[in-house]
Amino acid sequence: MILAKNIHKYYGDLHVLKSVDLHIKKSEIVSIVGASGAGKTTLLQILGTLDRPSRNDGTELAINGTDIYSLSSKELSRFRNRNIGFIFQFHQLLPEFTALENICIPAFISNTSKKDAEKRAMELLGFLGLQNRASHKPGELSGGEQQRIAVARSLINNPAVIFADEPSGNLDSESAENLHKLFFRLREEFDQTFVIVTHNEDLADMADRKLTMVDGAIVH
Repeated sequence: MILAKNIHKYYGDLHVLKSVDLHIKKSEIVSIVGASGAGKTTLLQILGTLDRPSRNDGTELAINGTDIYSLSSKELSRFRNRNIGFIFQFHQLLPEFTALENICIPAFISNTSKKDAEKRAMELLGFLGLQNRASHKPGELSGGEQQRIAVARSLINNPAVIFADEPSGNLDSESAENLHKLFFRLREEFDQTFVIVTHNEDLADMADRKLTMVDGAIVH
């Protein structure tokens, strides 16, 4: 599903990622842990194609069989929209839109019809137990509900993989536990692959594999 080789990242003289190699299988849930500044979020952004590594000989990134660095900028944007979902610590919902509208945004970007996008969005709302909140705006939802709307948005285009950056970091303990359980339900229901950066040890330990980063490298 994801194959990364020799990933480096420099910010000026600061060597943030140091020859990271990674292989993640389809339907696997992988957590990435480590101290602040270890390079976790930088790695997640590169794996999620939101950032590019500093080029080195032998640097590779393939997702779902596609060579990411052979794509043009336009092709990469299209690939990202159709194959990758994102969940962030702060849900990033647009406050002026309803829950349903927020979920549909990635589908609209991929030119899905309004009818088909809303049908899929309502299916996801039903799966998440939020169908009665479709017309509510983010300010009318609890923190846990907002994060589940963000999860639905990440799923709308049936992506091959979902990258999550501290997805429960802004939730109370009960909402965080419910979100963690939801990831595993999604894997069972939709065969989803997850890569999760987290400081939450309970979530990290639930994963199929837990990778630890220290000073820009994965340690085993």
